[in-house]
Amino acid sequence: MSATPKRQSQRAPSPHELAPHDYEILAEFRYLLMRFAAFSEQAAHAAGLAPRQHQALLAIKGYPGGAEATIGELAERLGIRHHSTVGLVDRLVSRGYLIRREDPHDRRRTRLSLTASGERALAGLAAAHQRELRRVAPLLKSLLGRLASVNDVAS
Repeated sequence: MSATPKRQSQRAPSPHELAPHDYEILAEFRYLLMRFAAFSEQAAHAAGLAPRQHQALLAIKGYPGGAEATIGELAERLGIRHHSTVGLVDRLVSRGYLIRREDPHDRRRTRLSLTASGERALAGLAAAHQRELRRVAPLLKSLLGRLASVNDVAS
């Protein structure tokens, strides 16, 4: 046995290794996302909607280019299966928040749009979400700025 203690190497992290501050940034970002998701869920419940129903209304209203989304496109946006999306749409139609329209160019496809009730429900939630995003924006900007400065130093 050697009486001399082994030296720990003081090497710089490789480009693929993360430093402690990288983990702090990732953890803080995850925390802010989780808090926003919890806010969103609570706001949806307070408006009388299931969170997934709110997400569906938002995905349909905010579909790129102002186009009417199909059930398949909505499933993709929500990250759920087609048959689950059909059930979700059925519930929103029965509540008077959505209407289905046959696609004039492809009769196999159904286009979705919000009713006036759906528009009102979503507008209130969207305003609340905008206020919350404005509240957390300085934290997100700071966090993203820290991430950018870490990437600038690594480059």
